[in-house]
Amino acid sequence: TDHHGTIARVRAGLQAASQALSVRIPEGYPDYVLHTMVRVMRGGEEVKISKRAGSYVTLRDLIEWTSRDAVRFFLLSRKPDTDYVFDVDLAIQKNNDNPVYYVQYAHARIGSVLRQAGHEVTSANAALASADLSALDTPAAQSLMLELAKFPDMLEAAARDFAPHDVAFYLRGLAAAYHSYYDAERILVDNAAIQSARLALVAATAQVL
Repeated sequence: TDHHGTIARVRAGLQAASQALSVRIPEGYPDYVLHTMVRVMRGGEEVKISKRAGSYVTLRDLIEWTSRDAVRFFLLSRKPDTDYVFDVDLAIQKNNDNPVYYVQYAHARIGSVLRQAGHEVTSANAALASADLSALDTPAAQSLMLELAKFPDMLEAAARDFAPHDVAFYLRGLAAAYHSYYDAERILVDNAAIQSARLALVAATAQVL
């Protein structure tokens, strides 16, 4: 975040090159995202990082201490201009306090339900495409459907605004909506039409997750 001056120099240099080489480079190019430094906590203590002393934490260190999924999700889950603490201990917990586990657990729950019904997660949407969704008229089902409906607009806005953290926020909200739905309604029921509708809903949720 202390490199705003670099952006101005890069842009000025590109405009000079643009004129000298007769190449059209738009003014204001390139777009940029400035990030705050990331602090790392491990074992309840901050890992000391000093550029002068040559002590630092690499991305490989974080992956080895946690997982690739955790590193991806944690680093994308905050706005780049806000202070961020990467909590290694939280990233390896297997409970709902860990947002990565919370989202992955929602997907795993859906996979288990689909397999019990004789479907694979990767092919369930095609198999359930003809399900009659009119049975999804309960508050729990409609709440989950409304959350799913936000996905296209959210994704478009995240791409337009250089805001991948919006995707992480959305996934946490969708996982919460699914867990609530799972607790509110049985999915595998005797009524074939209702079961197909509910399976189609959770398969769609798995696809988005």
